[in-house]
Amino acid sequence: MDHRSSASIINRIGFIGNYLPRQCGIATFTADLCEAIAAEYAGTSCIAVPVNDIEAGYAYPPRVRFELAEKDIDSYLRAADFLNINNVDLVCLQHEYGIFGGRAGSHILALLRELRMPIVTTLHTILNAPDPDQRRVLKEVAALSDRLVVMSERGAKFLCEVYGVLPEKIDLIPHGIPDVPFVDPSYRKDMFGVEGKMVLLSFGLLSANKGIENVITALPAIVARYPNVVYIIVGATHPHVLRQEGETYRLSLQRMAKEQGVAGQVIFYNRFVCLEELNEFISAADIYITPYLNPAQITSGTLAYTLGAGKAVISTPYWYAEEMLAEERGVLVPFHDPAALAGQVIDLLDHESKRHAMRKRAYLFGRAMIWPQVAQRYMASFERARSERRHFIPSGFAVKPLDQRPGELPPLKLDHLHHMMDGTGMIQHASFIVPNYHEGYSVDDNARALIVSTHLAELELGHGEALAMASRYLAFIGYAFNAKTGRFRNFMDYQRNWLEESGSEDSNGRTLWALGTVLGRSNMPALQSMAGWLFEQVLPAILETTSPRAWAFTLIGIHEYLRRFEGDRRASQIRDELAGRLLVSYQSNRSDKWRWYEDGLSYCNAALPQAMLMCGQWIPNNAMTEAGLESLGWLAELQRADEARGHFVPIGTNGFYRRGGKRARFDQQPVEAQTMISACLEAYRSTGDKRWRKEAQRAFEWFLGRNDLNLPVYDPTTGGCRDGLHPDRPNENQGAESTLAFLQALLELRLAENTLQSVEARS
Repeated sequence: MDHRSSASIINRIGFIGNYLPRQCGIATFTADLCEAIAAEYAGTSCIAVPVNDIEAGYAYPPRVRFELAEKDIDSYLRAADFLNINNVDLVCLQHEYGIFGGRAGSHILALLRELRMPIVTTLHTILNAPDPDQRRVLKEVAALSDRLVVMSERGAKFLCEVYGVLPEKIDLIPHGIPDVPFVDPSYRKDMFGVEGKMVLLSFGLLSANKGIENVITALPAIVARYPNVVYIIVGATHPHVLRQEGETYRLSLQRMAKEQGVAGQVIFYNRFVCLEELNEFISAADIYITPYLNPAQITSGTLAYTLGAGKAVISTPYWYAEEMLAEERGVLVPFHDPAALAGQVIDLLDHESKRHAMRKRAYLFGRAMIWPQVAQRYMASFERARSERRHFIPSGFAVKPLDQRPGELPPLKLDHLHHMMDGTGMIQHASFIVPNYHEGYSVDDNARALIVSTHLAELELGHGEALAMASRYLAFIGYAFNAKTGRFRNFMDYQRNWLEESGSEDSNGRTLWALGTVLGRSNMPALQSMAGWLFEQVLPAILETTSPRAWAFTLIGIHEYLRRFEGDRRASQIRDELAGRLLVSYQSNRSDKWRWYEDGLSYCNAALPQAMLMCGQWIPNNAMTEAGLESLGWLAELQRADEARGHFVPIGTNGFYRRGGKRARFDQQPVEAQTMISACLEAYRSTGDKRWRKEAQRAFEWFLGRNDLNLPVYDPTTGGCRDGLHPDRPNENQGAESTLAFLQALLELRLAENTLQSVEARS
């Protein structure tokens, strides 16, 4: 059938997802769907945008026009630009959390937000109990997509009930399968040297969640009844598993087969097979087995292929299998039950007529799943998306003036950060861009660096260096701990001699902030163990301090810690005590013209309202929230230039600002911009008020040259940041504090990009 006319409105489709020759199920599906659409609709041009999980990429076919780097969020933005300017009429996204970078694959959101054409998303994983990040990402993917494709009724139900998607936005389209004839299994057995055998088959990329060990455990009972049974396991070890664990799982299965006395009945075919070869294996199978261990699987290409080929199938009751094998199209056995599995295999081998009747039901059911049929249903979904887009354009896709768009962020550059660190840790100061050994080290800067490296790992940036960097900074902090005082030392000379027994209250608070960030955000257990011990040792001592900044820094750290360990009663009690002190300090100092926590403003001022906002939201306490918003609003107006430009003007360090006195305009420090950005982002998360998003961007632009001198403080050639602004020039030294302040601000804005859209939708 010629479908050219029906597809005339969609001339060019971009498919985003993994792509062959990458070895994974999503790659196979994307390539098959792309080719099926191209074959069925000759007038439609199909291009692919795959995701690379290795730096070298893959030897893709000509259909691939642009490649995404999994962990590089900038490549997602470049891909959006590529699709927007290349006359792509529609984008078809293959969504699976694990193939995109960021928390729960959140990097893909940066791409989707920038696209100007309709989006149809196929959901390969739909969880009924997602964690907060998974829920947020999928809800935003759904909001940004014009149509959502699911492959099962259960998937559609979850979308509606768990993620709040309207049913009319969902298209149920089965997993595509090749159109193969219904043949007797004996026809191809001689190709594999198993003629005269009863063949059991499992295939797919090998990993520990596939449950192959349960089939091997069941084999002795099966072989005792049918000595001519052979079990073929087709598929290479999953590339990610291979890189991390090698062939440990496959070798354990081989040992198990020997121990069970069935080594002669088990065949491993350790290759990623092409479609033609796979079909040959399937055609030779008498019974196909999917012994998966996880019920939360909403689709399975391997099951779809074998069902559509007319195979007798035995499966554990994961979601997709329950639906596909209903009405006696297959047999379900309990999870982790080799005895039940053996019983069902023997039953099907005992009753040939039952097995063949099951095969026919499966084959007839699969006729609606062959790729030409699936391609037509996808095109119908594409046309609905295109038609609906004509009548309704979501606000996120409208062309916005510059003052309504988030500012563009510079690319991440870590060169100067590396120059400022050695085997001990971060060196405090620099002469121009050269580390100044005379000034030694501080726990303050290593704490800042630990926060930055944790955010790098969270965003999957830094080319895998985040763990090594975080380990070095944490080692410094661990060495700074003085068991005699229960506090951290701060200053160390270049010869590694400590210059004090205990550091300032503020440096101890900042270090607790860094440790809490590791505990709340890092997924590195080795770091968490060390950070947890230090956090527990030092936290009680903070109650003896009198500095509101030390309280604020600690409160931010406790907030980060409680993200993961909210049941820690002692940490919650210390938070409540410090937050109460900070609120009392605000209320006792506040007046109509002075909305602040102390009798003066000095450094890192915005950290105080940031801590108040966090505590107000999570204790919860309305008075704290109101104090945080009021003080931050007052500070924002105070740090705004009077001129029409209205740029950010931080409190200067040359005298600071005492109540009733004259505020210092210079020297302006990068940490003021960074703390203002952090506080404003927290205010935006708490309220959804776009004013705070703009305030954060205004403070960030101070680094880029929107300041009193119209000169950049950030140096894009080195990746470092100048130490501040004098009245007549920038300070050309690029020390650790300033560089880390810029990097922390940049990374926090990048993290915020992954949540801003959902905040706006909520507000």
